[in-house]
Amino acid sequence: MKTLSDLRSRSVLVAWFVVTSGVLLGITGLAKMWGATGGTKVLAVSDPIVGISFGRLMLVVGLLEVVIAAVCLLRKGEKLSLALLAWLATNFAVYRIGLWGMDWHRPCGCMGSLTTALHLSDQAADNIMKVVLAYLLIGSYGLLIRQWRQEKKLLVAG
Repeated sequence: MKTLSDLRSRSVLVAWFVVTSGVLLGITGLAKMWGATGGTKVLAVSDPIVGISFGRLMLVVGLLEVVIAAVCLLRKGEKLSLALLAWLATNFAVYRIGLWGMDWHRPCGCMGSLTTALHLSDQAADNIMKVVLAYLLIGSYGLLIRQWRQEKKLLVAG
């Protein structure tokens, strides 16, 4: 039987993950939107998967990240936040797999001009974003599965 402290520690873990993910998405979303307003030529190039310019894609994805970040940071229900994080991370993973399948080996420019402001190379920024993606994927799916198993146990026990 689970104790109250076990349930609190799990709740704290979920809350911590949702808040940290919200902060990460807020930062990356704002960076994408800021980068999308730059004047570099690459922003006019069409994305090979979606087919719209990188500038528009970064603006749309950045806005979506900021909205999901707001849900994570302002909403009390963690299940919706975890589901949105899993959905977004899955889309990012599928997008990266698609680029890889097309033999696209350029670093992700998903942080826009923030990488220049922070004196990060494109490759370093790409590696950071891969770590963030892994964090979002593993954390959101892991916690969703954990919640599903707990609810299943409660149904069987009740």
